[in-house]
Amino acid sequence: MQWLQLIVGSTRDASSAIEDALLELGAVSVTLEDAADQPILEPGVGETPLWDNCTIKALFPNDTDTTQTTVQLEQLISRPLQSSWQQLEDKDWSQEWKKYFSPMKCGERLWICPSWIEPPDASGINLSLDPGLAFGTGSHPTTHLCLRWLDKQDLAGQTVIDYGCGSGILGIAALLLGAEKVIAVDNDPQALLATRDNAERNNIAAERISTYLPEELPADTVGQTMLANILAAPLIELAPKLTALTASNGLICLSGLLEHQITAVSQPYLGNFAFDDPAIETEWAQLAARKTALS
Repeated sequence: MQWLQLIVGSTRDASSAIEDALLELGAVSVTLEDAADQPILEPGVGETPLWDNCTIKALFPNDTDTTQTTVQLEQLISRPLQSSWQQLEDKDWSQEWKKYFSPMKCGERLWICPSWIEPPDASGINLSLDPGLAFGTGSHPTTHLCLRWLDKQDLAGQTVIDYGCGSGILGIAALLLGAEKVIAVDNDPQALLATRDNAERNNIAAERISTYLPEELPADTVGQTMLANILAAPLIELAPKLTALTASNGLICLSGLLEHQITAVSQPYLGNFAFDDPAIETEWAQLAARKTALS
């Protein structure tokens, strides 16, 4: 099926009204993109921030009257717009996103491979991944830093906790790298579903990976290695819980923080952990430490 796309330039303040108007005029989808390469690195809790300048792209059926729609849009928002129409070639748009993912090596042994691509190294440790609706493809620096750290660890026989598991990528990598069992925790049921699906895709026996919402995690849970790739604020808030879930002399890997947040994130852990030097990739940081005290 052929489609028409309307591209509209907008400020942040005007974007909501334009989006509503486009949907009212029959757009089947509306996408907002950054128009000026302005990063949004870590939104506050409950915030859905936008860029100062946005490009809004609206998808319309091919028989749309473009002139009339443009006039009606400007009438609905009561001002002229910078806009243009373009014809989109016929594609399977449900599959188009897959072209942005390719196999990626993380460390010496581990490869992250999209489920629709053959692994490039048959002798390597290959994790087949379908991102689905959960965060975690290995391409983001925070995940990549954790995977490279995992690739260096001796996980044989360990129970590993993946707190904030997303797609399950870290926990599944731990199992493929020798861990005995993984306990995956996330407050999003969709993430737990994605984790179970990806574990099955990698031929992980169901009894080797357990998934829990945070409030359902058994009270006696403990792991020899703790993985938490979330954000700085929850890493600070969850410090007592993550500390308690980590076995004495166990390891903890924290990521999802920016380089300037290292001190603030590590501070609540210092009484129980001895930290290694941080690993940095672009603005992002990963912290690793060994637990030195009982708590």
